[in-house]
Amino acid sequence: MTRDQTSKQKAQAGQNAMKRLAQPIRSYVIVAQVLTFISGVLNVAPYVALVKLGQVFLTAYQQAKPVDAPTVRQNLRFLIFAFCMRLFLYFLGLLITHIADIKLRNQLRRRIVEKLAGAPLAWFDTNNSGKVRKGVQDDTKMVHTLIAHGPVDRLNAIISPLSLMIYCFILDWRLGLLSVGTIPLFLLLYSWSMKGMGEKTVAMDNKLAEVSAHMVELVAGIKVVKAFAKVGETHENFKQAANDYADFYYDWCMPLVSRSSLAQSVVSTPLILLVCLGGGVLMIEAGIVSLPAVLVATLVALTLPSALITITKIVWSYQLAGSAAVRLCELLDTPQMSETSSPKTPAGCSVEINNVTYSYGETVALEDVSVYLPEGSVTALLGPSGSGKSTLAMLLARFADPDAGSIKIGGVDLRDMSFDQLYDHVSFVLQDAMLLHTSIRNNIALAKPTASLEEVRQVAQAAQIDDTIMALPAAYDTILGQDCELSGGEQQRVAIARAILADAPILIMDEATAFADPDSEAEIQRALSHLVKGRTVLVIAHRPGAIRGANQIVVMERGHIAARGRHEDLINNNHYRSVVAQSGTVDWGTEAHVSVGVDSVREEVTHA
Repeated sequence: MTRDQTSKQKAQAGQNAMKRLAQPIRSYVIVAQVLTFISGVLNVAPYVALVKLGQVFLTAYQQAKPVDAPTVRQNLRFLIFAFCMRLFLYFLGLLITHIADIKLRNQLRRRIVEKLAGAPLAWFDTNNSGKVRKGVQDDTKMVHTLIAHGPVDRLNAIISPLSLMIYCFILDWRLGLLSVGTIPLFLLLYSWSMKGMGEKTVAMDNKLAEVSAHMVELVAGIKVVKAFAKVGETHENFKQAANDYADFYYDWCMPLVSRSSLAQSVVSTPLILLVCLGGGVLMIEAGIVSLPAVLVATLVALTLPSALITITKIVWSYQLAGSAAVRLCELLDTPQMSETSSPKTPAGCSVEINNVTYSYGETVALEDVSVYLPEGSVTALLGPSGSGKSTLAMLLARFADPDAGSIKIGGVDLRDMSFDQLYDHVSFVLQDAMLLHTSIRNNIALAKPTASLEEVRQVAQAAQIDDTIMALPAAYDTILGQDCELSGGEQQRVAIARAILADAPILIMDEATAFADPDSEAEIQRALSHLVKGRTVLVIAHRPGAIRGANQIVVMERGHIAARGRHEDLINNNHYRSVVAQSGTVDWGTEAHVSVGVDSVREEVTHA
C-alpha cells in the first residue's frame, strides 16, 4: 500500500469517526447549516445594494442632476436589513452548534468513563494513563472545533464567496473571471503544501501522546523516583520525548510555513488590486462594464482570500479533529465485561474456583487452578511475587474473566450475576487504601451513599478511626488531600470502615497491615476483628506468620497450587517451608510464631 493510499484511508477513517461522534446531535447541525446557508446567500444583498447606489450617484453626476433620494433611502434600508439579518442568522447558527457541542462533549466524557469502568483490567495493561487522559481531556476538546465551528464556518466560507462570485458572473462573466483570477494558482500551491498532512498529523499526535505519558509517569511516581534517586533518569525520558516532539514539529512546520506563505502571497491584497483594477479599467475603457460594477467586483475579490484562509484553517482543524475522533471512537469501543440480562441469586456465600486459567497476553498467570472457600471460612493465599495470588483475587472480584474455568459464589457463576449483585456480595481491603479527594464521610459512605452520619460514625468506631477523625477541624467533613493528610495506617482504617459499612458477606483482603507501623498495626488488627466476623475471607498474604490461624492456606507457585491445608498440616511441606523461610518470621522449632490478623479472624469465625 502506497503512502497516499494510507493517508487517504486514515482521512476516511477520521471522517467516519467524526460522523459517528456527531450522530447524536445531527439535528442541531442540520438546523444550524440551514440558517448558515441562508446567511451566506444574504451576503450578496449588500453588494447588490452597493452597485445600485453606485449607479444612482454615477448617473446623477454624469447628468448633473440631484441624487434620487427615495432610491438611495430604499437601497440603504435594504442594505442594512440584509446585513443585520445575515449576522443574526449566522450567529444563531453558531449558538445552536455551541449548544450541540456542550451537549456532545458532556455525553462523550460520560460514555468514556462508563466504558472505562466496564473495561477488564487487562485493557489498562496496554493503554497507559496518558492515552486515557488525552482522550477524556484533550481529544474531547478537539471536538469543539468539529461541532461548534466546523459546520457553520465551513459552510459559510463556501456559500458566501460562492454567492458573491455568481453575482460577479451575473454582472459580467469577464468581471467574474477577474474576481477569481488568482484563486486557481492559490489552490494549486495550497494542495502542494498540504501533501501528506493526514499522515503527519497522526504522527504528531503519537509524539504528543508520548510526551503526555512520560509527564504522567513523572508526576505520578515522583515519590518513588526521588526515593531511588532516579529523578534525572525519569526527567531525561520526558525531556527526550519532548525533544522528539519538538524536532518532529520543526521538521514538519518549516517547509509547511514556507509553502503556505507562498500560497497566501498569491491572494495578497496588492496582487488582487492589480489584477482587478487593472483589468477593470481596460473593460471600462472598452465600454463593457460600469465603474460601480468594477469596484464591487474588486471588493468581492478582496473578500475571497479570507474565505479561502478560513477554509484552509478548517481543513487543518478537521485533520486534527479527525485524528482525535478516531482515538475517541477507540475509547468508546473499549472491550466491556459482559453483564447478564437474567441475573441469578447465589444460595449462600461459599466460593468455588474451578479449573481457572488466565493469561496476560502470552504470559500464563494461572493454569487449571481450583480452590473451594467454605462459607464463613478464612482462606489465605501464600506464595512468592508473580505466583498468581493477586490475579486469583482479581478474578474473584471479576475485574476480568478467566480464559477457562469458572468462579462461583453460592453456586452461581460470576458471569450469571449482575455487577450490583456481585459487589453486594464482595468487598475489598487492599494494601494501598484508595481514598477519593472528597470528605472523609463520603469516602466511608462510598459503598452506601444514603448512610447517615450516625451510621458512618458507628463503622468508624468499629474501625478504630472515629477519635482521629473527630480531632480534625472539620471532623467528618474534612476534605482529604485539601484539609488534611492521613497516615498510611489511618487511611487503611478508613478503608476498613468503608468495608464494614458495605457489609458484604465475602471479603478480599490484601494484607492490610503489610506496611503499617507497630502502633497502626495494632489498631488495624482491632478494626479487622470487626470486619471479618461471619464473613468468607480471602487473604493475600505477604507475611506467612500473619496467616497461621487461617482455616485454609493455599501455597501458589508459578500459577499453580503447590500445596494447601492448615498451618499444622503444612509444616513439613517443602513449598510452604520455603516461602515461610524466605520471610524470616517463623521459628519452626517453637510455638512462638508471629501471628497477626488472621489468628483473630479465625477465632471470630470459630465462635460465630
